[in-house]
Amino acid sequence: MARRVVIVGPAYPLRGGGMATFNERLAYAFQEQGDEVEIVTFRLQYPSFLFPGKSQYSDEPAPQGLNIRVLINSVNPLNWISTGNYIRRQRPDIVIFRYWLPFMSPCLGTIARIIRSNKHSRILAITDNVVPHERRPGDIPFTKYFLSACHGFLTMSRSVQQDLEYFEPQKPNVYLPHPLYDNFGAPEPKAEACAALDLDPKYNYLLFFGFIRAYKGLTLLLHALNDERLKQMPNLKLIVAGEFYEDAAPYHELIHQLGLQERLELRTDFIPNAEVRHYFCAADLVVQPYRHATQSGVTQVAYHFDKPMVVTNVGGLAELVPNGEVGYVVEPEPEAIATAIADFYTSANAPIYEQNISKYKKRFSWSSFVEAVYKLAERVKL
Repeated sequence: MARRVVIVGPAYPLRGGGMATFNERLAYAFQEQGDEVEIVTFRLQYPSFLFPGKSQYSDEPAPQGLNIRVLINSVNPLNWISTGNYIRRQRPDIVIFRYWLPFMSPCLGTIARIIRSNKHSRILAITDNVVPHERRPGDIPFTKYFLSACHGFLTMSRSVQQDLEYFEPQKPNVYLPHPLYDNFGAPEPKAEACAALDLDPKYNYLLFFGFIRAYKGLTLLLHALNDERLKQMPNLKLIVAGEFYEDAAPYHELIHQLGLQERLELRTDFIPNAEVRHYFCAADLVVQPYRHATQSGVTQVAYHFDKPMVVTNVGGLAELVPNGEVGYVVEPEPEAIATAIADFYTSANAPIYEQNISKYKKRFSWSSFVEAVYKLAERVKL
């Protein structure tokens, strides 16, 4: 049975990184099941003074075959009403909100309330975070306002599921592992990837990928790179690929303090989708040294390219990276991170990890994710 589905959240022309990519890939997955899908995205996501990056908008081509409507102004209540009424009148069977930040609660919560007044649409939310990484006054009431407008929830980590059940213990929710990011192209040989990025293929490369914020723990990885065991590996370099979403000066100061300039490849502009595969295919090992986390799409990009990982034992990261099977789960400490990296390059485990990854990643299918959304919608009581 074909359904009408609306996804509300970041998408093209926003340069929303993982969330925009996820929402667009999810829309394709619903279309593959024969559903009619529309993404309703932001005309204005953040006022410019609140946005931490260089630009909110993409200069890449629009994704092909998707119906994306640019409507939402996150700070204009009149716009929330008009957007809510636009979706309400369509009477979609399922509306999926992407929720990640209390700042968005008044906007998204109001839109959701207007839509559900049609007594037909099931209002679901993919809650990336319930308790935000960086907390601010008003987070709790804002979060409650949005969650109370929804019928059911999807979480991609057990820790977020626990937070959610504190706020909404009676409503249906389901834990679904983050599906595989399979939309960045096919793997390529390391030599080709290095050539595309103007990197010397004689080096072994670690990869830190994604927006740079304090909770992602890049400073832990920099201190780990300064570990004596890794200093004994002259052919080892770290690629830092991602835009600074906070002041870059302390990071550069630490790099100079530790004398790491010659051991780093800093690619700290926004990484367009067309270049993502080059970074993962040039790397031997993907490192996610987060101080705290919920889940990370970086894990699912690494799986797609069959790359072993080092992740820290925080939030939901360890749920997706079985320790000793596809990589390493360590404590968020420089010594522990360095130990894992040293073991990877000095043991014979790398081929074993790659073989295990090719088998393990099959469980992260988009069709399974969509089927779980259908089942959750069926549990909703209007």
